[in-house]
Amino acid sequence: MPDPSIPTTPGVRRFDRPPGVIPSYLRAVARARAGRTGRPLPDRRAVLPDVTADPAHLAAYAEVCGFRQDGTLPATYPHLLAFSASLALMTEPDFPLPLLGLVHTANTITTRRPIGVGEQLSLEVRTADLHPHPRGSLFDVISTVHAGPCAEEVWASRSSYLFRHPTDPAAAAPASEPSPEPALPRAQFEPWRLPADTGRRYAAVSGDRNPIHLHPWTARLFGFPRAIAHGMWTKARVLAALGDDLPDAAEIEVSFRAPVPLPAKVRLSTAASTGWTDLALTDAAGQRVHLRGSVTAR
Repeated sequence: MPDPSIPTTPGVRRFDRPPGVIPSYLRAVARARAGRTGRPLPDRRAVLPDVTADPAHLAAYAEVCGFRQDGTLPATYPHLLAFSASLALMTEPDFPLPLLGLVHTANTITTRRPIGVGEQLSLEVRTADLHPHPRGSLFDVISTVHAGPCAEEVWASRSSYLFRHPTDPAAAAPASEPSPEPALPRAQFEPWRLPADTGRRYAAVSGDRNPIHLHPWTARLFGFPRAIAHGMWTKARVLAALGDDLPDAAEIEVSFRAPVPLPAKVRLSTAASTGWTDLALTDAAGQRVHLRGSVTAR
């Protein structure tokens, strides 16, 4: 398969179509243990200048995540449009960390306005801020989406990924303290049952085939006794549950506190005040917090 990238200026990879996910995973397998944590992130970004959502793919995504289709893209969907470009960056020969086994720890999405299904978009993806973490090395993937002839920024995202490895406790940054519980009444949603194939179903739509999400035996290779749900599926499912309560323009911030082992039973609760909603996804008993976040209207 020919390389869809078009050479441009140094540090920029411009793609005339989304790069293939399978070639990226083949490169990831070939260098699965090639992490060089002492090296910096390459100063490089990927650009997709002409992207339009595919209605059939969007319908499949809406079904697996629970979104209602209304002619606009769900707030989490542009993450999928940028995913193949982020894989291409993270499997370059000089990228300092292996892709396989990375753990998604946090994501912040900023929506400026609803994005129509048929809108022509341009995407840019880069990596940034590689630094020590108490359990390894943490870095960010930053994605932006622009629309229209004036290149209006309509969506942005910052995702944090952890590569787990032994660390020097003196060099690692301290873990952030959990946010205090809001002193507001909480609304409890009915529990959701997540079947064992949740990760495989989302992987088939998203292209995110990280082994930790697929089967117990592939998850065990990376220290997880069972497959775990994708962080971005979990976030998408939470936002789908909010439905029309989600503002058109918002900052949607979540941290993935504890993996959701599959199968599982989980419960969403919310607490709201003017222009702000606190989110918490826990196990059915409310004892273990899997996701914590907030939605702030902009």
